[in-house]
Amino acid sequence: MTPSGFVLLDKNPGDTSFKALFPLKRVFSTKRVGHAGTLDLRASGLIVAAIGRATRLLPFVEAKDKCYTFRLHLGYETDTLEWDGDVVVQDDKGVIARSEGDEAISDQSVSAALRDILPNFIGDIDQIPPRYCAVKIDGRRASDWAERGKDFEMKPRRIHIESLKIVGEDGVTEGCSGKCFATFDLECVCSKGTYIRSLGRDLARALGTYGCVSQIRRHRIGNITLERAVKGENLTAENLVPVDKVLDYPVLRVAEDGLAVIRRGNWLPWKDNVEGVGPEGYVFVARENGEVLALCRFEPGRIWPKYFLGGDD
Repeated sequence: MTPSGFVLLDKNPGDTSFKALFPLKRVFSTKRVGHAGTLDLRASGLIVAAIGRATRLLPFVEAKDKCYTFRLHLGYETDTLEWDGDVVVQDDKGVIARSEGDEAISDQSVSAALRDILPNFIGDIDQIPPRYCAVKIDGRRASDWAERGKDFEMKPRRIHIESLKIVGEDGVTEGCSGKCFATFDLECVCSKGTYIRSLGRDLARALGTYGCVSQIRRHRIGNITLERAVKGENLTAENLVPVDKVLDYPVLRVAEDGLAVIRRGNWLPWKDNVEGVGPEGYVFVARENGEVLALCRFEPGRIWPKYFLGGDD
């Protein structure tokens, strides 16, 4: 029987999100795996993966907000919007504003200017994804068309940024393909669909210069933090996490005859009040020993089954 549950992975930079799932297939002897929220090839950090029937719950995880840190390089922009891509434009004067006499402003002024514009990026904003990304254009990834030199347009998407702040300055990064005149480390809490590379580009353009990013790292998805994650090379069967430890829906313990009703896809009468139910009404239904077997929707007086989550036979 294939188990069902989540695995919290710490992806290494240089691995694709797809490759990061290989250890799950080996450890749990199944091909039924998936993940919530793709990370860029060069990015690192938290991936919430799932095996078995828990893969049905991945959209609920992916919808959660996310926290990233990244390094912003001001002074040049690349085709990939990463620090080591092909330079497409360089700020030869290396300044974000022109004072009288075209003299460069001080590093302190650069920092102050960046802080001044950060509030403009808080809330709901429209963002154009990078040309090198997984967004589908005419049935193919945008990155595939970009590599083939095809001319295409990336349409803006509405995203939400909850918070954005500077957490460090003047970091040294090896392998920069252009010349940067200022470097900042930032932390961003944002919605699904946010591209950190695009955010770095847009921050720089708002300053009147060009920019790209490095060292993207995802620290949190919803209430799941990177500290709970394991490297793929260290993964064991003990790292399987029950679904109710990742999605914080109320857990209702039901007797076996009630579970049989849910298993058949029928609604189950439920007269007791349920605390902690969100606006969608989702609850987990579990055996009396706490083993979660289904995701259901609660409404006063009854429970409707949505997904059965028991182990695969």
